Amino acid sequence: MAEGYRTVEAPAQDEFVEKKSRFIGHIAPVRTEEEAVAFLNSVRERHREATHNVYAYILRDNQLMRFSDDGEPQGTAGKPVLEVVLREGLVDVAVVVTRYFGGVLLGAGGLVRAYAQGAKTAVDAARVLNMQPAAVLELDMGYDFYGKATYILPGHEIQVLDSVFAEGVRLRLLCKAARLPAFTRELTELSSGTVAPLVLEEKFAHFPQ
Repeated sequence: MAEGYRTVEAPAQDEFVEKKSRFIGHIAPVRTEEEAVAFLNSVRERHREATHNVYAYILRDNQLMRFSDDGEPQGTAGKPVLEVVLREGLVDVAVVVTRYFGGVLLGAGGLVRAYAQGAKTAVDAARVLNMQPAAVLELDMGYDFYGKATYILPGHEIQVLDSVFAEGVRLRLLCKAARLPAFTRELTELSSGTVAPLVLEEKFAHFPQ
């Protein structure tokens, strides 16, 4: 499975004023180019009176990167936004920085700084997720082993997703892929080989620090 990645949990925005120009940074998680374009269009729709809606997005799929100055001087807007996203190590995100011109020219250097700040403002407003390779596991056991099994879960940073108590106990767990071999080994030793995790799904997941 591929290495982990950083993205954002949900859309977020924040804003600031620079020399009477209002800059609004927007960010959203996106998985496809269609989603990125849809987000861009939604921001444009909300800010139809804005002077510019500069954007950049990066997708894990094919490592796709796109950006646009949206009428600002070439190299002063879209690229600074993209560079902030790259520097933050984010993927599967789209960032739009909206500008309402306030009548005072910022100059090329001022534009670069303002659009970079707009992107960073958006990132800072969002909750960043560290997505790691993970496995969803199923454990079936008797009640006599349930206490032992749950005792070792925290040591392997395993989350319990679901518990079913019937004739026996069935747990659905979320485990970091890197932790799975050690967990399986300890579980096997503890149960004398009678309990083993069944991998239901491999996915990326966020594990709170």
